[in-house]
Amino acid sequence: MKQIYQLTTFLFLIVLSANLNAQTKTLKGYVRSNNAHIAGATVRTNDGISKTTNAQGEYYLELSDKSQSITVSFVGYTSLTKHISEAINNTLDFDLESKSLDEVVVIGSRAVPRTNLESTAPVDVIDIKNLTKDVAQVSLNQLFNYVAPSFNSNTQVISDGTDHIDPASLRGLGPDQVLVLINGKRRHTTSVVNINGTFGKGSVGTDLNAIPTAAIKRIEILRDGAAAQYGSDAIAGVINIILEDNVQELRASATYGGYASKNAEDKFDGQTVQANLNFGLPLGNQGGYINFSGSYDFREPTNRQKEFTGVIFSDYNNPTEYPNPTGANITDAELAKRGLTRGDFVSRIGQAQTRGGALFFNSVIPLNEHAEVYAFGGLNYRNGESAAFRRQPAQLTQNISEIYPLGFLPLIVTDNYDQSFATGIKGKIGEWNADFSNSFGRNSIDFKTENTLNASLLKASPTSFDDGGYRFAQNTTNFDINRFFENSLAGINVAFGLEHRYENYKIVAGEEASYADYGKALRVGTDANGNAILIPNINGNVQTRFAANGSPYASGAQAFGGFRPDNAVNESRSSVAAYGDVEVNFSPSFLVTGALRFENYSDFGSTLNWKLATRYKIDERFNFRAAASTGFRAPSLHQRYFNATSSLFVEGQIINSGTFTNDSRPAQLLGIPSLKQETSHSYSAGLTGNFGKLKATVDGYYIRIDDRIVYTGNFSGSNAAAASEQDKEIYALLQTANASSARFFANAIDTETKGLDVVFTYNENIGKGTLRTDLSGTFVKTNILGDIKASEKLSGKESIYFDQASRIYLESAVPRQKINLSFNYTVDKFNVFLRNVYFGEVEGATNVDADRQTFGSKVVTDLSLGYQLTKNLKWTIGANNLFDVYPDKVRDGSSLQGAGYFLYSRTGQQFGFNGRFAFTRLALTL
Repeated sequence: MKQIYQLTTFLFLIVLSANLNAQTKTLKGYVRSNNAHIAGATVRTNDGISKTTNAQGEYYLELSDKSQSITVSFVGYTSLTKHISEAINNTLDFDLESKSLDEVVVIGSRAVPRTNLESTAPVDVIDIKNLTKDVAQVSLNQLFNYVAPSFNSNTQVISDGTDHIDPASLRGLGPDQVLVLINGKRRHTTSVVNINGTFGKGSVGTDLNAIPTAAIKRIEILRDGAAAQYGSDAIAGVINIILEDNVQELRASATYGGYASKNAEDKFDGQTVQANLNFGLPLGNQGGYINFSGSYDFREPTNRQKEFTGVIFSDYNNPTEYPNPTGANITDAELAKRGLTRGDFVSRIGQAQTRGGALFFNSVIPLNEHAEVYAFGGLNYRNGESAAFRRQPAQLTQNISEIYPLGFLPLIVTDNYDQSFATGIKGKIGEWNADFSNSFGRNSIDFKTENTLNASLLKASPTSFDDGGYRFAQNTTNFDINRFFENSLAGINVAFGLEHRYENYKIVAGEEASYADYGKALRVGTDANGNAILIPNINGNVQTRFAANGSPYASGAQAFGGFRPDNAVNESRSSVAAYGDVEVNFSPSFLVTGALRFENYSDFGSTLNWKLATRYKIDERFNFRAAASTGFRAPSLHQRYFNATSSLFVEGQIINSGTFTNDSRPAQLLGIPSLKQETSHSYSAGLTGNFGKLKATVDGYYIRIDDRIVYTGNFSGSNAAAASEQDKEIYALLQTANASSARFFANAIDTETKGLDVVFTYNENIGKGTLRTDLSGTFVKTNILGDIKASEKLSGKESIYFDQASRIYLESAVPRQKINLSFNYTVDKFNVFLRNVYFGEVEGATNVDADRQTFGSKVVTDLSLGYQLTKNLKWTIGANNLFDVYPDKVRDGSSLQGAGYFLYSRTGQQFGFNGRFAFTRLALTL
């Protein structure tokens, strides 16, 4: 906090100095709409000086000698430009007209931006700058989860690296079926593949939480297939994040909060601190700028497990009283003797601890009237600490009592580094607009396991290990060109372009002790007495170290075994693409667009996709729109080459499962083919209405995806005498990998998704204030089509290849219905924000029919109150989940609960299970 204070002071002095030395004239005024003040509107001069209006809609500008005109803009209103000469007594007021649902959008079209009531496909526009002043959420994923009904994301629990990524979905599809852009340029994905028991299992998404909210001006969410326009991944839609371009204004905020909940530890836990800073400077006198953003985040962990219900102590743990142990449960007697309770042996079931920061920038430098150079990018670092399942004293093969007499809680520590940089030049080539750019992004995650041990090292085991990590890098080069032919029909826009993309994926091996089994040996012969001669070897096939119950000690770091040298990969690929895009306005009312895109990948071949869309203005109020397209998603390098052994919670038990590539021997034995691209067909149609203060959109859609990639169930071999040769060989291969089961990525299923999105917005002046009301909802259903696509070698094992739990993750583990109703009322210095979000029912993912459970729908209420202390300082206090609502509890005895771990389902989630989050925020604008 000290550093943030120093930086804030430093930047403030820069602004003050600039004001005193460079500016000559003061201008002020009010921004209104129908006599109601508009707070937060952007007021900008032609030479880049900008401010935002205060709570009374008032602005003050210090003009330079180059200032000639002022433009005022605000989400939901038509921008207005006036010449400074129109000012009377240094006062210039603006009266804005309310326009369409939110504002003009650039996503989904390469022509002149249009309002989202006039677009050919539905687009949500989220005004981050103003929204983050009122809501409790401080990360993008959680903010989206409560703002955009078609978007779902939740904080994950005990899922290794996924604890820090939060998989997200759009329109009920997977995290890897939505494309993310920054300023219209492709964003790289994370290096983590989701392999644990979470929604999005087997997918690789984009880490939205790596982008600080302070760096964002607004976000556009295109809810339509767009692979023909933007390439791979854009099956569910596209999220375009537009960075802040504000100058000569410093914005800073500090948020503190925590879970003030009935189930919180000490009634208040999970404390969160976030500090944000944004500041921009003009570059030159032609409208150039550079905008900087920074953030610092700290989040304490939470725990919602109350007690461990399984075996804590067996008679092996007390040989004095039980000289001939059999493994009998003596937990209650031992707890009473030691003065302990089952609550002393819980895991940490809740959000992970994180600490980190980010720096972003966005800039434009005009070269002349028709050309400019731009650049943007950022750095993000997060240190995370998530807990695994506690190892109890009774787990003899996983614990060494001399190190941890009462067992231990392993901690998985991650260092997550994210870097991005994009630059380009755009301008005129004759009558054509051209844009040449290059975007680079890289993500790396390193793992450590702490407060743990390698049991096969016995008392010599260290308690922390370097496990290795992941790396992913992506470089994208684009050349885009377009031209609008104004005099052809009612206007024709023609666009085309080229793209080259390079990707690299790595797995880095950990230290030997993090994965090795030091109890293994090689038999090299027999001695004179007929005893085996054994040489210690971590790759041997003879076990030599056994726990008191006769079972061999477990290998590697408990909870997260390190990556072995044979897991290490360094794989790359490239792709090239060419596209054409035409938008024809046959009349001012009738628009037809078409796109065609060819793409070739070095590792699997080519694909050709198309899109057709139309919009027809029925009258001044109503528009009809429709679209049809094909799409594809290339299998990620992660899915092609990821291989490792990890600990999983499966049907109430913790097992070690190995993931094998599709060219591995286990995959050959099971007849699992090489991965290929997913393909899709999308159709949508909708109606928009503009009734003045009331705006409405209704859009339905259908998406079919063929050859969808899934993460299979767990295949286990057997060494029983009656086992097949196939199962015996699989068993031997699993033993080599220190795993008891095997999983793969496979194009196993076809799916269809049907949905309806509805959005209503209403603006009204009430008294001296303004009220904005938003009602939106999504209704979506995904089903598996036809039979599972399995080889003959998998005959009889189809239910493992694509198991019931995987089906539930796809079809019903996230809400099929979400409805959002929000009210935002501003009057004078006061602001009230009230929101209710309805989360539909979900189902917990399990393969045990008796444990299948549906968790009922819930309504979560958010409330915040804001007060403008001064014209520069605003204070907000409020709560997310005001009434401390929790999901339905998991039934006692269910495998979904395990040994008391999960009182609330982690496999089917609606809004998490941390309870009420109370917060306070100070926001400073200078």
